[in-house]
Amino acid sequence: QVQLVESGGGLVQPGGSLRLSCAASGSIFSINTMGWYRQAPGKERELVAAITGAGNTNYAESVKGRFTISRDNAKNTVYLQMNSLKPEDTAVYYCNADIVRPWDMSNRDYWGQGTQVTVSS
Repeated sequence: QVQLVESGGGLVQPGGSLRLSCAASGSIFSINTMGWYRQAPGKERELVAAITGAGNTNYAESVKGRFTISRDNAKNTVYLQMNSLKPEDTAVYYCNADIVRPWDMSNRDYWGQGTQVTVSS
């Protein structure tokens, strides 16, 4: 069994910062790409940022220059540093990981439970 546990969401004023963390645990052989998605009320879930096992990153245009994704492979953890937050960043943020399972070496997508980020004055 594999679990992704997120933390770090909350309420912040416009222009503020938050740091999200997501730790993967359980039966893991290795982790390929890890990423953060978000879903605002009435909208589709969208990719915010992703990072490969080699450290290559990509970002949604709307967050480039404000958000930074990073990972600690020894801890199976991915982070999202969010600066200069705007009200339109308000959403539930979900962690995603492409995990290779040790019993058959197949890979599968896993999702965290989501953490609320609210940007409001």
